[in-house]
Amino acid sequence: MAAHFGRRLRKGAATTAVAAAAVAALSASQAPGATGEDQARPATAGAATPAPEVPDATSDGNATGNSPYYTDLPPLNSPKPSPSPTAGTPVAQGDAEAGIPATVLDAYKRAEAELRAGKPGCNLPWQLLAAIGKVESDQARGGAVDAHGTTLGPILGPALDGNGFALIKDTDHGEYDGNTEYDQAVGPMQFIPSTWAWAGRDGNGDGKKDPNNVYDAALAAGHYLCRNGWDLAREGDLHSAILSYNDSQDYLNTVLSWLEYYRKGIHSVPDGTGGLPGHRSDDGTPGTPSAKPSDPPKTKPGKKPAPKPGKTGKPGGGSGDPSPKPPKHPKPPVPPTTPHTPTDTVDHLHDADTATLTAMAGHDFAERIGTRAETKADKTVAKVRIRFTISGDTDATFAGGESVATVVTDAKGVALAPALQAGEKTGDFKVTATVVGRKVKGVDYAATVTERVADTLTRTSDTPLTCTPGGEFADRVQVKATYKGAVADKVAATATLIKSPLDTTENDKGPYFKDKKGKPVRTLTDLRTDAKGLLTLPKLYADDTTGTFLLRITTAGGKTLTVELNVAPDDTSATPTPSPSASGSTDPSTSASPSPSASSSS
Repeated sequence: MAAHFGRRLRKGAATTAVAAAAVAALSASQAPGATGEDQARPATAGAATPAPEVPDATSDGNATGNSPYYTDLPPLNSPKPSPSPTAGTPVAQGDAEAGIPATVLDAYKRAEAELRAGKPGCNLPWQLLAAIGKVESDQARGGAVDAHGTTLGPILGPALDGNGFALIKDTDHGEYDGNTEYDQAVGPMQFIPSTWAWAGRDGNGDGKKDPNNVYDAALAAGHYLCRNGWDLAREGDLHSAILSYNDSQDYLNTVLSWLEYYRKGIHSVPDGTGGLPGHRSDDGTPGTPSAKPSDPPKTKPGKKPAPKPGKTGKPGGGSGDPSPKPPKHPKPPVPPTTPHTPTDTVDHLHDADTATLTAMAGHDFAERIGTRAETKADKTVAKVRIRFTISGDTDATFAGGESVATVVTDAKGVALAPALQAGEKTGDFKVTATVVGRKVKGVDYAATVTERVADTLTRTSDTPLTCTPGGEFADRVQVKATYKGAVADKVAATATLIKSPLDTTENDKGPYFKDKKGKPVRTLTDLRTDAKGLLTLPKLYADDTTGTFLLRITTAGGKTLTVELNVAPDDTSATPTPSPSASGSTDPSTSASPSPSASSSS
């Protein structure tokens, strides 16, 4: 049912067969837009591309428990959409199953739009969010939400106490689920609190991340499905993403069937009027295709269907039922003295030889963070979820643009965080590694982002820069900055007309730039190289002083380039000599000669 449960569901062959039949009847391909190669793959869990271990899709690396979800399948006959006369939304004539509550539908479409802009390579369709929302909570209990998209009542899954379900001890002190002993799935997209802690998003712009709000939950689900660089237009990635939400072949088939159904046409219905299905994965009956449009309605329009015998009768029946039926044959509880999972054996975390974390702004960190989980006896523990969280005044992220990542420890007990990417903000920040589902002191890693620098500066032209007294230089000074042979873009620089190589103070005579008011200036600050590493200075002018003058360009990190500027009358054929204003003494390095007109130094 819930994201990150990693549950395998007790469903018989009949459910799988019905789901597979419904999917096959809807489309020959489980993933629209898939290539011929993708279509050739069978739609099974085994066909899905293995998901990278970032974040983990299971509880402590294990697929345990039997948490319920809605198993009803869409009608085998597809809706027949027709253009809406008002909003242009496809309308399915007479098909109640194609109706999605208005606010819930808006949340799905808004999430798709944001992901299209932020992660265009993911190709997330809103219909996938609708399919998962249908299976998890039947579209927030038929659209029982207020004007802001928050559910009118709590939608909670069963307590994950290991008794017929996954074992996930309390991680939120009951903040979201009201349970201080075990976690429960929360909200219309059924996130468990430990997952919401890093996956939660503010989808409606109210400054809060609320799993009970359909806008927040839909956007969080979208980001969750778009991690690991998955492209949901590819069948393999689509299956991996869905299976990471709930690791069950039956779940995959059910979601895919609704995805295909919604792709063929839907219509908006008023909030609170959506129908409720009658089958859950834990009620012992397989899901069946929904009633055909030709079947007579069992309730009056706008009325919710009456509860079936043996059901709780509460809205949301399946995953949203606060009091789901216990299994007919519950497993005996495990003695509390016995560790339930590898997580229970973790005593402490230890740094796994992480090197110094330093990177230039806009670059990747060369080193990656490694954290090792160990028992009290210092033995390593595999299959434990480690959460890495970036904090501090920084725009650095993990690969993929996220500030939180969850990784499962390998056979050596080590979790290797995704690569860090520096933003444009310089300074220090922190990455903290913690154990998901267990209160163990975390490990902090200090990281630093330094300013962009260049190690080479060169002029882009070897044309001498000359001018007559009182005139203007025909050519503008342009230099190129590189760092380790690559373009050095966005590097800060200053340009100053100096007195001499030994006296780098600003000259008070000779060539000059002009400010916005046309007044002479001989120092330019806040310069920055462009995307190609180029820095083009403004036009230079000359006063009445003749001679050879020096322009020094200095970049962040201390790299400098000195450029010669010659001011001489038109009839001067001899080599210009340094002006007293350009240099306090005769200096061979400042006189014009056949040698290059620019010199670079560190």
